[in-house]
Amino acid sequence: MGIFFDELSQTFHLQTKHSSYLMQLVQSRYLAHLYWGSRVRGTNPGRILAFKERCSFSPSTDLEHLELSLDTLPQELPTYGTSDFRVPAFQVQAQNGTTASEFIYESHRIYAGKPRLEGLPAVYVERDDEAESLDIVLMDEPLGLKAVLTYTVYRDSDAISRSVRYENVSGQPQKLLRALSVGIDFSHAEFDMLHLSGSWARERHIHKRPLTTGASVIESRRGSSSHSLNPFVALLSKGADEDQGDVYGFSLVYSGNFLAQAEVDPYGTTRIVMGINPFDFSWLLEPGQSFQAPEAVLVHSSHGLGGMSRTYHKLYRTRLCRGEYRDQTRPVLVNNWEATYFNFNADKIEQLAAAGQELGIELLVLDDGWFGKRDNDKSSLGDWFVDKSKLPNGLEDLVSRVNRLELSFGLWFEPEMVSPDSDLYRAHPDWCLHVPERRRTQARHQLILDYSRADVREYIVKVLSDILGSCPIRYVKWDMNRNMTEIGSALLPPERQKETAHRYMLGLYEVLERITSSFPQVLFESCSGGGGRFDPGMLYYMPQTWTSDNTDAVERLKIQYGTSLVYPISSMGSHVSAVPNHQVDRITSMDMRGHVAMSGNFGYELDLTVFTEEEKKIVKRQIADYKIVRPLIQFGEFYRLLSPFEGNETAWMFVSEDRTEALVAHFQVLSLPNAPLRRLKLKGLDPELDYSISQQISNPSPDAGEQRFGGDELMHIGLNLPFERGDFRSQLFHLKV
Repeated sequence: MGIFFDELSQTFHLQTKHSSYLMQLVQSRYLAHLYWGSRVRGTNPGRILAFKERCSFSPSTDLEHLELSLDTLPQELPTYGTSDFRVPAFQVQAQNGTTASEFIYESHRIYAGKPRLEGLPAVYVERDDEAESLDIVLMDEPLGLKAVLTYTVYRDSDAISRSVRYENVSGQPQKLLRALSVGIDFSHAEFDMLHLSGSWARERHIHKRPLTTGASVIESRRGSSSHSLNPFVALLSKGADEDQGDVYGFSLVYSGNFLAQAEVDPYGTTRIVMGINPFDFSWLLEPGQSFQAPEAVLVHSSHGLGGMSRTYHKLYRTRLCRGEYRDQTRPVLVNNWEATYFNFNADKIEQLAAAGQELGIELLVLDDGWFGKRDNDKSSLGDWFVDKSKLPNGLEDLVSRVNRLELSFGLWFEPEMVSPDSDLYRAHPDWCLHVPERRRTQARHQLILDYSRADVREYIVKVLSDILGSCPIRYVKWDMNRNMTEIGSALLPPERQKETAHRYMLGLYEVLERITSSFPQVLFESCSGGGGRFDPGMLYYMPQTWTSDNTDAVERLKIQYGTSLVYPISSMGSHVSAVPNHQVDRITSMDMRGHVAMSGNFGYELDLTVFTEEEKKIVKRQIADYKIVRPLIQFGEFYRLLSPFEGNETAWMFVSEDRTEALVAHFQVLSLPNAPLRRLKLKGLDPELDYSISQQISNPSPDAGEQRFGGDELMHIGLNLPFERGDFRSQLFHLKV
């Protein structure tokens, strides 16, 4: 690990264990991108750039060197209006109304550690010797505008993070129109672009397409990172797959509107930019003020998508997630939502807890409906006081009853929303996002509180703190069930209205920081109609996210497989629900539902009190099995074996850090007549070690240790899969040295 600057060639070399990132100062002025990929020694990096004079439609910035054009120079922070016609990472409107800009190198410094980002989530270090950072200062003298690019390399990771801070050092206000976090130019366009997309109940499906001339864009204009698209893209070299080939990952640590765009120019080079979506965005930067863009985390892997994913998993699990639960195994829970919906009382919840205690459940979560006059989804959001008609003795009594059963207690909130039918809205109708003289569009009968306002934030912090401080609550599910419309704030002047969406995110991050810091004993889980805001920004405050409202085992194969491209297993909430499934009406076995849900933070989303004796037996075994392998699942290395996007079978596995233990999960969707025998090649094992294999985790057969298999055999020859007849079948294999 290290950052080096060579004075003679004017090159910067950022090195991780297995990758290099090279930049060069051209004419001591322009910060050019040279290379990013597998690690090189960098003995002669100055020879990498090649120049060629182009036609007059690529104008030169130097009449004595006509081959130098910003339209063809690979850049680190491309701007607009001064001869580069490709997509810019930055655009500003000066006081005179013009939008031309050009950043010139001014200085740099290299230092140990990593700075915090003001008001924004970011990857962090716990000691300065874990990372090294580089600040490069670029200046637009005519504008009086400065850009500080910060790059960080990590001792124990092949990730590189980068962000930009824009500073107005002039005496005039400037209006930022585009303030992205990343701009990188590749020397060719032989890539496939991969991204994650879908919808509510169908999140983060994998999509891949070849780059071609022009722009390939993914973005959110919904006010959140969204179900539709995730703030992540990867460029794959041709032929790259799960285990081989060069992969370049881009992940934005942000929860609002974003843009990721790859553009292929007429000369076959690729520019990729990423950051806050410039659509409907501007920021008035007053003299002496600065604007901090979100952080992007870049990962290069020469070992395919799997290598990229494991880099993101470890970094995000250990140096993005925070708090007491970061390194703790997560409890097995039951959530009452699909068991009762709004129709419950204290006795029913206690009965659910008692049934859970018998089965080995550790946490009961009370979902929507416990507050205000909330008997359906048409009222009471914002009125965070207990509904005494359902809980006549308050939360304190219910929590005490649940705790007496030796279960912890959790609670659902939706603190960013307000119902028009609520005491809060009647008292403060201007506290929601709205535009004067326009209707206030409702979704799920609710509006969005304006978190850009300090008075709104203070109210939310107070009422949530009062509830969380009233009794021993150990878990919070933080929901957000709609996207933004009529994005306006009553307190912002006209020239700042386009700042509202980003100011909302800054306000949300402030509230999350205050609440999670004040209640470190609480395990917070993010939710937005399931996975509508499953992004690195939220993981900084809440170490896990409800992966999807769709709990169907078959659909979850794709959802969890796609999510695993970027996000660690410890961040995925995954539950068993009743059948027929409430989202797709499919009937799957309890075994398959359990095995899929065990591949994340495990729980149940159904009425435990109506289980048959056979169902109780199955669930007891599932919970007992899970508790044995829980550290392995939540903190082990994850390997994808068979993709649900490519066939009828899915398989993945978890491997301990010392490679002495592994868990393999195999799923079959539909039964095949006269099916062939199958071998499953495993990954990540130690080829020098021998493993025993058991399909019974909590009660292995006595002779399980008699048959042992070499790690090399299991990876190169494979594991024979037992023949399974019937649809929706699954198997777990527990490997131990």
